[in-house]
Amino acid sequence: MRNRIMLDQEEVTPKHHQAYLLLRQRIEDGVYPVDKPMPSEPELTAMFGVSRITIRRALERLQSEGLISRARGRGTFPLELPRKTTSVGAEISGNFDNLVAMGLKSRARLIEFAYVTPPEDIRTALDLTPDAKVQRAVRVRSADDKPFSHLTTYVPREIGQNFSSADLEARPLLLLLEAQGHRIHSATQALSARLADHQVAQVLEVSPGSALLCIRRLVRDATGKPVEYLEGLYRPDMYEYSQDLLRDENLDGVAWTPRD
Repeated sequence: MRNRIMLDQEEVTPKHHQAYLLLRQRIEDGVYPVDKPMPSEPELTAMFGVSRITIRRALERLQSEGLISRARGRGTFPLELPRKTTSVGAEISGNFDNLVAMGLKSRARLIEFAYVTPPEDIRTALDLTPDAKVQRAVRVRSADDKPFSHLTTYVPREIGQNFSSADLEARPLLLLLEAQGHRIHSATQALSARLADHQVAQVLEVSPGSALLCIRRLVRDATGKPVEYLEGLYRPDMYEYSQDLLRDENLDGVAWTPRD
């Protein structure tokens, strides 16, 4: 079939959820305009190569979220989508002022707080001894009462013991670190994607298996000492990263470098 969309047969995510995600993306991208009917259930069944009940479950999910309207004899129509006025933006450079401002504009809810032995990779990143403990905190940040990020932070115990769980809910962690005399100087971070497990899905109010933006960041102070390891999971419908680029005239062909 010309417009056939093959779902991943090896993917653990249920096919109805895969179909839902693809249809939602097409609605958001304007592939299905609001003034025209979407393909019918039989057409979608053929397009995705799945059963009709699979497509029906995907459409029911879209309808329950207010993304489509369905009426017998009339068809299925996308509804006008609200603009993403509540999305939280951040520059990919992750500069200190930007990250602090984001923390001050949002609200944090602490769901875990303990001193633990960190996993080996995090212990190595923080340059700790094998018997060292870290402060591990899990917070959910919200904007306009909607959760958009699930943050797990690891801070060496000798630093973390100087502020409380209440402090973590009240102030951005970077400001708490600087209050302890650790002037934030640099960070190394990596971006990838991850599927939401049931626990994360529940607090972020998304479906299990939903795609999330994953950011891992190692923060260092002015002396080069690692002071924080963060793993953040972000809802892509409420959070976006942006970056300004410049063409590098010193390289052959077209190459882009980040703008300072």
